[in-house]
Amino acid sequence: MRQVTMQTAADAPALQPRSEPREPGVVAAGVYANGRRVADIPIEDAGAWSKRPDHVVWLGLHEPDAALLRRVADQFGLHELAIEDASKAHQQPKVERYGDALFVVARTAQLVDGHIVFGETHIFVGPGFVVSVRHGASTSYGAVRERCESCPGSLAKGEDYILYAILDFIVDNYRPVTESIMAEVETLEEVVLQRPLARHEVDRLYRLRRDLLRLRRAVGPVVDVCKRLEHVDNVAIDAEMAPLFRDVLDHAKRAEEDADSLREILAFVFEASMMAGQAQQTEIARRLAAWAAILAVPTAVAGIYGMNFEHMPELKWQYGYYVVLGFIVTVCTVLYTQFRRRGWL
Repeated sequence: MRQVTMQTAADAPALQPRSEPREPGVVAAGVYANGRRVADIPIEDAGAWSKRPDHVVWLGLHEPDAALLRRVADQFGLHELAIEDASKAHQQPKVERYGDALFVVARTAQLVDGHIVFGETHIFVGPGFVVSVRHGASTSYGAVRERCESCPGSLAKGEDYILYAILDFIVDNYRPVTESIMAEVETLEEVVLQRPLARHEVDRLYRLRRDLLRLRRAVGPVVDVCKRLEHVDNVAIDAEMAPLFRDVLDHAKRAEEDADSLREILAFVFEASMMAGQAQQTEIARRLAAWAAILAVPTAVAGIYGMNFEHMPELKWQYGYYVVLGFIVTVCTVLYTQFRRRGWL
């Protein structure tokens, strides 16, 4: 999306580089010429700087208010619908074209206190300017800016390269999230092989699956965004940038596959835990049944003699008491031996 203009340096506005204190909502506002930073600029000068040949204005905004977005829109002539979308979060990842400008939405993800927290980044890309708007949980793009500034040759490719760098940073930040969850999943796998999961572990497993489903829903549309950006015939992107967006697409697909794989593994862990719990319950039921069968013998005999009938032959027999006790012990011993042999005890 290289700037198309017949304006020459002599015709350009007479602007002097000057630094301004950052206002609320503005993270960075810089202008670059041939890949090198010229200066920080106020919002009111951004539009004029973007019209200068071989200059790119890069604005970074964080949860700006409506007034700030309106000022930015006036500088670059941004479409009203795109500004309306950028002013609110909860947008689906997408790429839309408004004249010579693109409006790109991507979902960000971070792991905070063991939970995946999502945010959004809205990116306006047009001739001579890039505006990124962050909402919610998101790592600062200061690292992206520093990395681009350290490679003036790459940054000289213009606004398309900046768009690539931001999207690449967003997609790469999915990987620490999936890796952290993978480590926790492996721990749960080791636990379930030794014992059934405890209630709090099952609750954690369920929350992880829910977070991974949300991550999958966030990454999936980003894959579609990268596919559109890769096909330069659909959007105003330089053809030489297609391989870079293809690389971002590969990373996004890998994150999507990681989320799907982790959800499947967690499903297997849950099933294994349920099967282990059922096996444990079956084992306990067998033990209880075995002991109940053994104890039934003395209970039955004692119950018979506790009926106090007058005519019972053994009552008058000298060895009757010992014979009955021996019978009880013998039967209980045989039952115990059989149950032990079958693994019930």
